[in-house]
Amino acid sequence: MHRISALVLTALVASPALSEEVNVYSYRQPDLIAPLTDAFTAETGIDVNVAYLDKGMVERMKAEGRRSPADLVFTVDISRLAAIVNEGLTQPIASDTLESNVPSAYRDPDGHWYGLTTRARIVYASKDRVADGEITTYEDLASEKWQDRICTRSGMHAYNIALTSAIVHHQGEAGAKAWLEGIKSNLARKPQGNDRAQVKAIWAGECDIAIGNTYYMGKMLADKEQQDWANAVNVVFPEFENGGTHVNVSGVALARYAPNPENALLLMEFLTSPSAQEIYAKINYEYPIAEGTNPDELVASWGSFSADGVNLMTLAANRPSALRITEEVDFDG
Repeated sequence: MHRISALVLTALVASPALSEEVNVYSYRQPDLIAPLTDAFTAETGIDVNVAYLDKGMVERMKAEGRRSPADLVFTVDISRLAAIVNEGLTQPIASDTLESNVPSAYRDPDGHWYGLTTRARIVYASKDRVADGEITTYEDLASEKWQDRICTRSGMHAYNIALTSAIVHHQGEAGAKAWLEGIKSNLARKPQGNDRAQVKAIWAGECDIAIGNTYYMGKMLADKEQQDWANAVNVVFPEFENGGTHVNVSGVALARYAPNPENALLLMEFLTSPSAQEIYAKINYEYPIAEGTNPDELVASWGSFSADGVNLMTLAANRPSALRITEEVDFDG
């Protein structure tokens, strides 16, 4: 049974003949979601039009206003989801199907977005220079034993800001600042490159451990030029001292002025279904989140973990503090 927002109901009343299409603005390239959109069209007869936006989605939707053709927004990272919500570019929507498929930690408490898959922010550790069990917590990464042994991308990158936001949640602002100062003092080089570049640095002997997202292991193993980097490291799932492993999310939100809201809801429900999540997760080397779903065999081979239970919108609220603290410690300097 659907429970649809007032905005959606207004749109439905104003549009007695729904077009058989749904329009998606996506931060993810169309080929990554094509298997899902093709399956949805085959099942429902509704065409899915995907506009790939590498950047500037918020600005574009604000400029379009009520004229926007967007029905749904696909994005990755809680900061991007929160930014779209906070700018008033989404609308709340709920259905029993969505709430059954998506655990509460991975959806907006007010129904503005729903998660599809997760990725863990973990530690890549040298197989040769880091012993099994040597890494246990995120907090331990600030220990002096890791001096000159850590590589990471910019502390200002959204992935690291999300991790720091989680540290703020668990340790408070003072604790997060001390943690960042400890990490900075342990860096083997100035922050640079992307997550894969850190694993390459481990392979090259520049550092022993690196912070990165799990799915990059899959991407490296799929690239012949990067397989040696991947094979030089183990995937380690740290936990917070009073929590679990930090995860981030890919998600979908209903656009505020969606011209095809009923079709959009059908696509949202399809995307959050267990079978669709498993397909989507396999394509991107991520983790499906619907109850009873399993990751791809390759992803499962990296090990299991207990995800931190904090709702991601709580972390999004900590983002300004995390940005300020990162700047205060001059992490990238």
